[in-house]
Amino acid sequence: MNRIIKGTLLGASLALAASAASAQEYTLNLSTSQVAQDPLVIAMQGAKERIEERSNGAVEVTIYPSSQLGEDNDVLEQIRNGAPIAVLVDAGRLAPFYPELGILAAPYLVDDYTQYSAITESPVYQEWVDELAKESGIRLLNYNWFQGTRQMITKKEIKAPADLDGVRVRTIDAPSWIATINAMGATAVPMAWSEVYSAMQLGAIDGAEAQLTGAYGIKLQEVATNIAFTNHVQLFTGLATSEAWWNSLPEDIRAIIEEELKAAGEEATRMTAERLSEVQAEMEEAGVTFNEVDLAPFREATNKVYEEVGLVEAREALAPYLPKN
Repeated sequence: MNRIIKGTLLGASLALAASAASAQEYTLNLSTSQVAQDPLVIAMQGAKERIEERSNGAVEVTIYPSSQLGEDNDVLEQIRNGAPIAVLVDAGRLAPFYPELGILAAPYLVDDYTQYSAITESPVYQEWVDELAKESGIRLLNYNWFQGTRQMITKKEIKAPADLDGVRVRTIDAPSWIATINAMGATAVPMAWSEVYSAMQLGAIDGAEAQLTGAYGIKLQEVATNIAFTNHVQLFTGLATSEAWWNSLPEDIRAIIEEELKAAGEEATRMTAERLSEVQAEMEEAGVTFNEVDLAPFREATNKVYEEVGLVEAREALAPYLPKN
């Protein structure tokens, strides 16, 4: 009897040890510049829970909001070195590694965020994603996280491109973004998102272009007085990770991560779209004035961006999937 008991206990101990050894075999760090209260981070939290549950604890997911792992460009370099990180970035930041992808952050590419799915489901887009992985070691897992429509957030009212003359506007540190803001009439100032509030407060910049949820998240309503609906970019972003790390994962683990992060992107998009009107109302209550603009002059002014940053052929390749104007 004692031998049976001892054998049973030994077997249980070995099973527990094996279970402990298999737990948390893989780690995934999710990085974003957005604050913890942003719909994108909330959606990430849901994905974390589902990935850990579906993998029976084999994958441990940690979320780092507010650029805690570094600014996006720095995190991309960590990813290229094989770090188990997925960073939420716009394609403009990926353009230095594969230029064609920069078109996904080009001005007035689509009229509405719902039109992006035709692009990201196209064979042209998938080919670009595969080439990006091959040439840079960066694997773009998805591109379905809508952060909002980019608007001009300033200390003065903006009605036309001429009103932006001499106005220093923070933008993303990527070629297509810088070219877009300069073409709109402003002076582009590349700057980390975490520095924007203090820069506006101290007068180092006169404004920023951003989506409403992001601006509200860092309380730009406290240092800006006007938001013009320029609608210059429908900001979608995607999770980029290390191709080497991704290929090191078992197929079933990759499937779980990919499925849940895609579902999280869809959830983040839904929550962001629902939150926009509420954020606008709260910013208006804080004293910010919103105004519509005639988009035609801004469209015309930024059309040269495609040639300036070498995206004419990319736009032609996507033509069958773009809205017909």
